[in-house]
Amino acid sequence: MIPVSAPPRVRDRLLDAAAGPVRVVHRGTHAVYLEVGEWCVGVVDQHAAQVPCALSTRTGDLAMLGAGPAHLSAGVLHLSGVPLMIGRLRRVEVPTLRIDTATRPDPVVPLDTQTVARLVGAGDGLTPRGDDVLCGWLAMHRAAGAATPDVDEAVRMRMQHTTLLSATLLDCALRGEVLPQFAAYVGTLRTRAGAEAQRDLLAVGHSTGSGLLEGARWAAAELCAPAGAPA
Repeated sequence: MIPVSAPPRVRDRLLDAAAGPVRVVHRGTHAVYLEVGEWCVGVVDQHAAQVPCALSTRTGDLAMLGAGPAHLSAGVLHLSGVPLMIGRLRRVEVPTLRIDTATRPDPVVPLDTQTVARLVGAGDGLTPRGDDVLCGWLAMHRAAGAATPDVDEAVRMRMQHTTLLSATLLDCALRGEVLPQFAAYVGTLRTRAGAEAQRDLLAVGHSTGSGLLEGARWAAAELCAPAGAPA
């Protein structure tokens, strides 16, 4: 048995999913991603990105553990016959952000549904950059408590046009569920710790962090614009 931590929605997904074999979507040295009920559930160690749709373990190397088959039994995920037991729930919500509409951002083109259609799935890899930008934009709006129903619906309608992992992360962003580096970035905006948090975010993945930051800044520029101001 290996102890893991999990976000509440991941725990609930596993409990609700049917028992039986689970398809492996991607195997890596530090992360394994699996399809569970049309959602992507990861198993990540401390060297991997702590995505908000993953079980997290302190095991240093998942290469051997993730090499065999995977299956679910009574809500418990097994890798290579080893059960991953959830011992702790972890918070993945973006912190609350207070927007200062008195600031004067540079002019910005607001994100619209046509742009969403162009961004979803745009790029390479497990999480295309266009999706990372959208995740940052969505999560920043959730942090500000700002509803974006048209964009949300456009994202949901296009999820089948990207990877399973990226679609799952978009679903997480719609609910304000984020990487810890993104949460730290939002939580330290306009503080002395902000520069370090930004560097940590930019270090995530090959381009994931920079895509998230681009989306967050895009959202912040929109949110800070005074009501009725031209884009």
